[in-house]
Amino acid sequence: MKKLIFSLIFSLFSPLVVAFSQQDLVLQLQKPSNLQGQFSQQRFLNGLTKPMTTQGDFVLLKNQGLLWQMKKPFENQLRVKADGISQWNGSQWVSSQQLGQSEQIKLFLGLLSGDVAALSTQFDLQLNGTEKAWQLSLVPNSLLMKQIFDNIEIQGDLVVKSIEIREKQGDRTLIRFEQIQQDLPLSAFAQSALQK
Repeated sequence: MKKLIFSLIFSLFSPLVVAFSQQDLVLQLQKPSNLQGQFSQQRFLNGLTKPMTTQGDFVLLKNQGLLWQMKKPFENQLRVKADGISQWNGSQWVSSQQLGQSEQIKLFLGLLSGDVAALSTQFDLQLNGTEKAWQLSLVPNSLLMKQIFDNIEIQGDLVVKSIEIREKQGDRTLIRFEQIQQDLPLSAFAQSALQK
């Protein structure tokens, strides 16, 4: 009888002990010094029957930025850092500053790196799941983000595996990350693009 009572008490309180929190997610996503892998991005636009699809490689370097190397349908290299987005022209990085871009940059880097503090200034966050299978739902709470987004869904395990962005005008973007590897040496190009 004691065993049964102990088991019941333990089972009642065990969800509190093993619950996966936003802080746990932050710690998990910020462990690797870098992530490298492949991405596929599908952009579903209102009025088009087929999505616009791009594919390529990415490098996310902790506290430095993101290198987005599109391979298909054409080659293009973008660098996303806290100070802006730049495009590689074959010999140097050319800055692309646009109105409102800083908020979008913070959002994108926050989505990939698990910067919940930055995300929570613009969105209400709800985390479900476990460390090996989680989903983070973002609903805009700022006036600017409410004008752009309906919601954002991020799914992952030890790293972010997919991001789905639903926009107010009905467009939707789905980004999937595959063959992700952690803490590998960076290529010379990635080093020069991302390191200070």
